Amino acid sequence: MTKFSSKAAGRAAVASPVRSSPGRASTHEGGRGFRRSAKAELFLLAVSNMVSEDSFYEGSRERDERFRTLVRAVTLEDPSWVARFVPYLRGVMNMRSAAVVMAAEYALTLRTAPDPVRAQAPSVRSVISAAMLRADEPVEFIGYWKLRTGRVTLPGGVQRGVADAVARLFTEYAALKYDGKSRGIRLGDVIELAHPSAQTPAQGQLYQYLLDRRHHPDEIRADLDQLPMIRANLALDNIPAQQRRSFLGGADAPAKLKDAGVTWEELSGWVGGPMDEQTWRAVLPSMGFMARLRNLRNFDQAGLSDADVAPVVRMLTSRPSVARSRQLPFRFLAASRAASASRWAQPLEQALNLSLANVPALPGRTLVLVDRSGSMWAPLSQRSDLIRADAAAIFGTALAVRAEQADLVQFGFKSHQVAFTKGRSVLRVLEEFEELGGTYTAEALRKHYAGHDRVVVVTDEQVAHGQDVDRAVPPHVPMYTWNLAGYRVGHAPSGNANRHVFGGLSDAAFAMIPLLEVGRSQDWPF
Repeated sequence: MTKFSSKAAGRAAVASPVRSSPGRASTHEGGRGFRRSAKAELFLLAVSNMVSEDSFYEGSRERDERFRTLVRAVTLEDPSWVARFVPYLRGVMNMRSAAVVMAAEYALTLRTAPDPVRAQAPSVRSVISAAMLRADEPVEFIGYWKLRTGRVTLPGGVQRGVADAVARLFTEYAALKYDGKSRGIRLGDVIELAHPSAQTPAQGQLYQYLLDRRHHPDEIRADLDQLPMIRANLALDNIPAQQRRSFLGGADAPAKLKDAGVTWEELSGWVGGPMDEQTWRAVLPSMGFMARLRNLRNFDQAGLSDADVAPVVRMLTSRPSVARSRQLPFRFLAASRAASASRWAQPLEQALNLSLANVPALPGRTLVLVDRSGSMWAPLSQRSDLIRADAAAIFGTALAVRAEQADLVQFGFKSHQVAFTKGRSVLRVLEEFEELGGTYTAEALRKHYAGHDRVVVVTDEQVAHGQDVDRAVPPHVPMYTWNLAGYRVGHAPSGNANRHVFGGLSDAAFAMIPLLEVGRSQDWPF
């Protein structure tokens, strides 16, 4: 018996927040499963829920209705919990649509809630404002509110929450970036519905500009002298089409594009043709982190030199830049697969490692199981080529590479170890993973568990018929499940007695493992 498991055998059980509820259930594949409390189920669903999208085992309508039902139930049970969860969901977990939906359902629930619940509930205004961190999200909120209620009018607390978000988020740059003419709901519509108070005279003129643009774009009444970025952007539109490429060749073009808030998408249409080397060189200094990350292949195909892309390399290898970007680790995997030049391999590897800053270096011996079953081949979202299996492999590999000693195993119908060495590139280890069919988690545990101090399983938990995951690991050995799909039924009990479940597509959950192992019970991370 190793030192960690021997200590675990004699210590008091610690608690974690995702807890099982009484009674047994079956997974979608008929395996032995465990239901969870409403809060636990909502948490795991919210941190992995791409709203209005199918998952492997649930259609979008079923999944969305389960989400709404859980928000209503937990709001009635503990409205303060939901109010704390919303900003965490949006700000830390970066789940945009889920946060907007949760805030709207919180408001709808409180409209008919019993007086005692409403009396103790944090204000609808504060919750709705906290759900929005990007200027297009008030638009998304109003779109969802109209869909749910059939109305575009906003009741008092809802209106004030949206107004607070607008005052905080609507800037000249946001107006240029997000007020597309093809949108059904425009930023000017949001202003008319929310009646936000301008924080400065310039913002008042911005509101007027957005209203003008919505209702009479050929007659702008706003004072553009107070809106220098918009004024500069309109001036660029006055440059004749045949002179635009020569303009981009000027030494001051990058600064002028930045001053005018020009995005690379806008510039592509503005030049009226392909984005060549000169065009990318002009707009690159004003591009944000995600825009640069998505265009590595385009930089290569346009012929940008190493000197041209040096700022991108510095960005990818800077810890503060990666942290501020709040990009999830699998974004760097996607960029690595899309990039065509070898010069991106090392910077993307470093960026991926920096994005996994919360993955701890676990002491002792750790068994890491990565689910490679068929259901893990569902895409992370409709707009992504990446799948849940990619995320599972990234996080499982990072945990194994950082651990003092680890066995990394991929499993499905069968299972086998994945070879790696300390310090090896996570991206290169990912090449060793394959698709393995059904979810035979218990069989993999029985085959590979050999006195390890802990077990970590990265999975969607939907084990096959006849699989009893809980009993496949000795009860005194901690087993940590990282759930990547948020289905209702889990593969093991959770919350105490050495069985714990975490969720989400970020690395933050792993940070709880060392705290639990030193005997500190953990509450919700918000």
